[in-house]
Amino acid sequence: MKKLLAIVLPLCLAAGLFACGEKEAEGITTTAQSTAETTTGMAETTTLSADAMIATIQKAANSVKKLSNRLYYMEYAGDYGFSGFLERGGAASAEELAGCIAEVLSGGLAHFDLSKMDFGCSTISTKLPGGGYGFGRNFDWNNCTAMIIKAAPIDGYASITTSNLDFLGFGAGYVPEGPLNKMLSLASVYAPLDGMNEKGLCVAVLTISHPDETHQNTGKPNLTTTTAIRLLLDRAATVGEAIALLEQYDMHSDLGMMYHFAISDAEGRSVAVEYIKNKMYVTEAPVVTNFFLTPGELYGVGHKTSKQRFDILSRLQEETGGAMSTEQIKEGLRTVRHSLFAEGGKTTQWSIVYNQTSLELLFYHRENFESPYTFQLTAN
Repeated sequence: MKKLLAIVLPLCLAAGLFACGEKEAEGITTTAQSTAETTTGMAETTTLSADAMIATIQKAANSVKKLSNRLYYMEYAGDYGFSGFLERGGAASAEELAGCIAEVLSGGLAHFDLSKMDFGCSTISTKLPGGGYGFGRNFDWNNCTAMIIKAAPIDGYASITTSNLDFLGFGAGYVPEGPLNKMLSLASVYAPLDGMNEKGLCVAVLTISHPDETHQNTGKPNLTTTTAIRLLLDRAATVGEAIALLEQYDMHSDLGMMYHFAISDAEGRSVAVEYIKNKMYVTEAPVVTNFFLTPGELYGVGHKTSKQRFDILSRLQEETGGAMSTEQIKEGLRTVRHSLFAEGGKTTQWSIVYNQTSLELLFYHRENFESPYTFQLTAN
């Protein structure tokens, strides 16, 4: 079967790129039409030939390279079908999203399993001493395979994101090496856990230990946690635009865990977006960990160590007067790294310091705070 997929997959990719959004009675269309409306109301429609789609997908798959043990990097320049996904109505569950990704990336031949995501994290947003703003993020999890993705969509903002490939459910031992596995890793474009776009907007998802799930059903198009991040990074320049976009969609988290988003922009605004009893709440918040920040009965409910990490980062902001260098942001992330709070040898899988003005980011893998990977984002 794998040999068959290796032969057929590139052709299916071209035919199926927008299959989840556009099908005709006789089968899948051979051209893709992608329409994206920006927050200013402008729209751009692009039609790609099958040959162009094959070239885009193959180039992205060929760009996958290994940076270190279980850390990979990919560049995806072109159309990855997100507009078609939204036009179809999005996805209301991990299962629906997995089905759409399978259509997008393999014409339905491949199976994707977006596994349950239960992780602790910390974020901090602060001024930079020389002007501008910075954002720091820890992703705390068991040892996993990570993919850094530099995306340049034809109808959105360029961005750099990080995905946990283990969440895609390709099986134990999967790594994006070899033609087929590299092709399968393109699904990570739909599953970012954090990132920054060319406008300096940063978004990260963090869990909250609470049994409720979010299921908004108002008739709007649907989003899941990771597709919401992709939407915001592709199409929002500020926190205000991000909030306005989220209000246009029904949010769903069906993975047995509550989540909230930390969103920060280059103008200095930072918020936590939470969903309580299917209603969206926005709270100004320079520090976010893993408990509810919305004032009310649920405030403070969350992971047992999250308040400790929150207090440490909040004190650091007070001690620095709310202005921290990228080095100080890194040290702040080090002081709340997972290994200091977790049992069983768990570590922070990645820590990222974003300069929202220069659009540079420093990526630290598995608590190696002495040897960052440096990436520079440029306008699309």
